Amino acid sequence: MLETVIGLSGLIVLLLARVPLGFAMLIVGFVGTALVRTPSAALAGVSSTIFEIAISPNFVVLPLFMLMGAFVSQARLSDDLYDAAHAWLGHFKGGLAMSTVAASGGFAAVSGNSVATVVTMAKVALPSMRRYGYGDSLAAGTIAAGGTLGILIPPSNALIIYGLLTETDVGKLFIAGIIPGLVTIALYIAVVRLIVTFRPDQGPAAERSDWPTRFRLLLRVWGVVAIFLMIMLGITFGVFTPTEAGAAGALGALLFSIGRKRMSWHGLYLSLFDAGKTTAMLFTVIFGALALNQFVQLSGVGNQLSDFVTGLDASPTVSIFAILGILIILGMFIEGLAMVLLVVPIFVPIVDAMGFDLIWFGVFLVVAVEISLITPPVGINVFVLKTMLKDVELSTIFAGIMPFFAADIFRLVLLIFFPALALWLPSLV
Repeated sequence: MLETVIGLSGLIVLLLARVPLGFAMLIVGFVGTALVRTPSAALAGVSSTIFEIAISPNFVVLPLFMLMGAFVSQARLSDDLYDAAHAWLGHFKGGLAMSTVAASGGFAAVSGNSVATVVTMAKVALPSMRRYGYGDSLAAGTIAAGGTLGILIPPSNALIIYGLLTETDVGKLFIAGIIPGLVTIALYIAVVRLIVTFRPDQGPAAERSDWPTRFRLLLRVWGVVAIFLMIMLGITFGVFTPTEAGAAGALGALLFSIGRKRMSWHGLYLSLFDAGKTTAMLFTVIFGALALNQFVQLSGVGNQLSDFVTGLDASPTVSIFAILGILIILGMFIEGLAMVLLVVPIFVPIVDAMGFDLIWFGVFLVVAVEISLITPPVGINVFVLKTMLKDVELSTIFAGIMPFFAADIFRLVLLIFFPALALWLPSLV
């Protein structure tokens, strides 16, 4: 246990020194394994793990969905989503923040990436919110929290990785994430409404759009709906596998960009470059997380956590709440996808033995992982947003996030007591 505490402390120091997350985890994992075992054993273990993932055909699905997201960004669908949401919600107090949440959900449905959602929404929504005099805490908190939708609403990279690790049907995981995703959007909008009720100065109302404008802008988001339905219905009815769905989604997004005359040769180059860079970053995090996972397992923490949960001698519901507490604590120090890779080998056998549905637990885990994206000290969405808002204090961003954090906890409690939120739609397939 002491080795793991020292290792996590070293990880935080490296992150504060601005070492990229993947490399920081790789360093801690390698050095920790070398100290627990030997340097040669650490080198052999880390290299073999990286090699196995790098040549695995199952992980091809990740860069394909990354490419789809890059084409979607090039087509500026995020602008259309925000404009439509703005037209329908902007005239309410806090309406631009509500529009940001709705647009984040729509963009997440065709990107599957949390950081991409934060970056895109910061560029699209923040100028409007500042123009209308929104408070920095509400504006930043909404963007950071809305970005977490990218890790849940399908196609979700976290659900893909969970499905690959547990050999669970990725298509059913995607379907299971739809209702919790919609619940999240509704809760976040309710949070915004609650904030502006008590502090109207944080979110002044914008002008009201007329009905023809609303419907005209709504029709412009048909591309998002078409790509999302193609992926979900194609997987649901067995037209193609998740990997083929990624290829189909990327092709559909490319054709849509060309059809809207928003794709040039230079734009194609930028999309390919962006997808390649994002994929490299994602796999670096995966490699680092696996190295860190190896160290954590060797240090015995995995067994101690497992023994703690199984030794509670309590009802399955109480055990799930204990797992939730552990996930929240781990999320304070470990990034989202890394946490999925870390805890799946520890908790999935326990959850399976207690009789919980692994599809439900996949959604539950990803929702819990969402929280790690906005919790201090390692909330990656917050730090990404901070790089774009250099004039806003980190404490202001975290203060704006706290109401959304409370909504996330409430959503997890709903999932525990009402598992049908995640299991009803997959049961229809």
